[in-house]
Parts: sequence; structure tokens; C-alpha cells
Amino acid sequence: MQAEIIAIGTEILMGQITNTNGAYMAKQLATLGIASYHQQVVGDNAKRLADAISLAEQRSDIVILIGGLGPTPDDLTKQTLAAHLNLPLVEDADAMAKLAARVKQQQRPMTPNNRLQAMYPQGAIVLANRVGLAVGAWVEQRQHAYVLLPGPPKEFVPMVDHELLPRLAKYSGHQEVLESRVMRFFGIGESQLVTDLSDLIANQTNPTLATYIKDHEVTVRVTASGKTQAEAAAKLEPMIGIIMDREGRYFYGYGDDNSLAQELVKALAASDKQISAAESLTAGAFQAALGDVPGVSAYFKGGFVTYALATKAAFLNIDARQLSEHGVVSEFTAKAMAEHARQRAAADIAVSFTGVAGPDKLEGQPAGTVWIGLARLGEKPIAQVYHFPGGRNDVRKRAVMTGMMMVLKRLRE
Repeated sequence: MQAEIIAIGTEILMGQITNTNGAYMAKQLATLGIASYHQQVVGDNAKRLADAISLAEQRSDIVILIGGLGPTPDDLTKQTLAAHLNLPLVEDADAMAKLAARVKQQQRPMTPNNRLQAMYPQGAIVLANRVGLAVGAWVEQRQHAYVLLPGPPKEFVPMVDHELLPRLAKYSGHQEVLESRVMRFFGIGESQLVTDLSDLIANQTNPTLATYIKDHEVTVRVTASGKTQAEAAAKLEPMIGIIMDREGRYFYGYGDDNSLAQELVKALAASDKQISAAESLTAGAFQAALGDVPGVSAYFKGGFVTYALATKAAFLNIDARQLSEHGVVSEFTAKAMAEHARQRAAADIAVSFTGVAGPDKLEGQPAGTVWIGLARLGEKPIAQVYHFPGGRNDVRKRAVMTGMMMVLKRLRE
């Protein structure tokens, strides 16, 4: 049995984004023993997409279409497949209810293009979207199976894992049950992680490993098969143990839809600690990330954004002469910002960010030089310097995630 992957999106075709979904899907097909000899990338054009589907039908049993399920005019995948198969689009009641609730919450009218996200080809099996609004679909017709999947990775990965893989396993004759766990790592690159686990990857049978890079972190999906779910789950634990022995210092949590911010809030709740922050080059990004997590208000009362030295002195009550003497990009300033933020917010722990995001140097320090400070009640503040690669926004994002990992490790000690 063969499957063909078609990624839809002009931004992929033009090289503006990388087709990570195609790589991920190919790895999952391999775990099921489904051959995948061809992949296509098509822009947002109905005629060219229809031609791509026709070509895939000539050489593959399963046609997997990724992307183009949203509400914008260039999202044409669902309509194109339905027209190709001569099927009307119909609404999924659960998806429409979810969409209606979102629209009501945002206090805006329901538009026809929004409704399209809850539609699927008549006769298809709906693949539920656990994260977003656009439903996927599984269609069997003309001795082929056709799959519709969303493009955003945060929606795509859970739909593949929870909705598509069990159906693919059954369709391909894979009799055993699959069980997966996603391990999340920060502070190590994918190439290094793959190198460290190369023997496990080279000799994998059951369970199997698949790495996936996104937003400056790496995930490892460990998948096992067994006659029952319990048997498959039991096969995962020894492999997870080996991975943790080697890479545990970079590990922060499990799950598809997880993040450092979520794990940090869990750790604050578990230890019943209050946190604050003082940010210079990150301009409040650390605090904004925390604010995205429901329930954080019980552990985060507020913090400070202080770019200029004068603002650091005024907002945080740090001696202006000492700040001027040591400069913005310094260990002293990082420690002082963290400790004074903790004191002024009456928090148990505080983190600080100061440095130079770029593109130019600051105080003779190259772009990417970042000091992160950490202060904890009853302890002397500490600070660590980092030299992050990439452009201005990459440096800021890496700084925020590094600060979160630093606090998380401290809370878990």
C-alpha cells in the first residue's frame, strides 16, 4: 500500500515556510509500514491542486492533502477535493457548534467563509480538530482513501496522532494498537539530539522514535504497538527511560499541546509560589507568555518592562550610579533587576532579562549577548550570560524560553 502527501500553500512553494508537516507525516506512515514514494507541493490554485490529486491517484492508494482548510479566499483544498470527487460539502454539527461559540465569544457575526471551516465532503468521516476550528476528513471513493488535514502544525500534529493514525492503521491492515508519548526538550538542537540517540534510531523496531523541531524546541515522539493499549503503553516506558537518562537535563514535559509556559505555571502551582519579572530586551514577552496560560493570575501578580537605565532605576529602585557604572549588558544589572523585581512585587521568585537583541552592538557587546537573572526569596540572586544566534526576534524568543527553563528547573529542585 502506498500513500502520497500533497502539501498545499503558496508560502511553502515560495520557500517562505518549511514543509515540516510533510516530513512528520512521512515518518508516521513509515511506522505503519505504508510506503510513501512521492510528495507534492502545490500553491493555492484549484486547477493545479486538482491536477496534483489526479496524478497522485495514478500511483498511490492514499492521498493525503495538508493545508488550505481555513476561511480565507486562498483556502481551496476542501472545495477542490469535493469537486474532484463530485461530492457536496455538508456541515458537521459539533464543529459548527464550536465555531458558533467562538464567534459569540468574540462578539462578531458568523460569515459564510467562517462556516466553511465546519464543512466536509458528504459521506466522509470527520477528523475532529482538538485545537482549532477547521475539521479534517477521511473519504473513501474510487478505490482510494483521501485525507484532509489542517496546515498549522499545532492543529495538524494532534489530528494526525489522535484521528488519522488509528484509521490509517486499520485501512492498511495494521492489526495492532498504537500508543505514543511526546517528549519535549529545550536547550538542545535537533541535530545534536538525533546524534545522541542515533543508536536508538538506527535500531528502532518497536517502539519507534521520530524527532520534530518547532519554535526553538525539539520533540521526540515515541510510538509503540501492541495487541492492547496497555501492552503498547508498557513498551514505551523502557525507551523513555533510556532517553531521559541521556537527555533529561533538556526535558521539560510531555504532550502535543504543551509549552514551557504551561509547565512553568504548573510548577508554580505545585510549589505555591508567586513569580515576577523585569524585562529589558524582551519587552514583556516573558510576562505575555505567562499571561496566555489559564490560571496564571493566582501566581503572577505583575512585573516590569524597563528598557532605559533611568527606567530601571526608577521602576525597580536600583541605584542609578551603579547601573551606569556596570551598564545594561552586565551580570550586576541582571541580578539587580531580578532581586528588586522580586522585592517590589513581593514575589517568591523573579527572573530578569537584559542584553542586546540586535542588530547593532550595545556597550561593545555583540548582538545576541543576553544576561538572565534569577532571584529567590532567602537566596542570593544569580545570573547567567548567553550568546544566542539568529536575528533580533530569534534572540528575544530564545531568551524568554531560556528564562522559563531556568525558573522551571529551580522550582523542581
